[in-house]
Amino acid sequence: MVSRRTVKTLPGHIAIIMDGNGRWARRRALPRQAGHRAGIKPVRNVVHRCVERNIHTLTVFAFSSENWERPVEEVKGLMTLFVDALRREVDELHENNVRLQFIGDRSVLNSELCAATVAAEEKTRENTGLVLTVAVAYGGRWDLTQAARELAREIVAGSITPDDIDEDLFAAHLTTASLPTVDLLIRTGGEKRVSNFLLWDIAYSEVYFTDVLWPDFTATELDQALESYAARQRRFGRTSDQVGPS
Repeated sequence: MVSRRTVKTLPGHIAIIMDGNGRWARRRALPRQAGHRAGIKPVRNVVHRCVERNIHTLTVFAFSSENWERPVEEVKGLMTLFVDALRREVDELHENNVRLQFIGDRSVLNSELCAATVAAEEKTRENTGLVLTVAVAYGGRWDLTQAARELAREIVAGSITPDDIDEDLFAAHLTTASLPTVDLLIRTGGEKRVSNFLLWDIAYSEVYFTDVLWPDFTATELDQALESYAARQRRFGRTSDQVGPS
């Protein structure tokens, strides 16, 4: 087991692509929904570990804008699972001073899930600990597009000009505007791609891929990702000599 005392440099913002639920279920001859249900426990474990480590921000990819293309019954099951998990977990999150928020296109969610997300945000709004952001019906390209659309409206309205647009103004129109940029992106399940997740925010993220399927991802697995992160030198376009010892 990795000793928590060995990690000297911790990321302020961790983002996770929680991949592998379906394969986890298939290997056990179980329906895919069983894999999605099994994926709730590792979220809880990771949240607890982040709280223990005083990591400020955790963002998890729960449902992408492309996942609507999955079989109808699987999507319906996921939506029900989200609602049930929210109602079951929000009290414990609140007791642990976790602030819960959601990003994504809520206009395409059913009314029950929308109401559950709003209630969870309201209940935890004043909490000052870990900020847990759940991306639902979210896609990085969608986020960039909606930001560009909003900026275009402001130009038409005359409140800004095209020359006013810089990186800071553009970022302020993303749904992630309240979040710091991602320091460490973790993807489970063995795939090595970012799958349209937080495209703006991961521009200089350190990336950690693991073959572990999401339902098997433990706090110890997170510790190993943190060890990998701590061993890296983050240069942000500069040279190693400019940055100095890692």
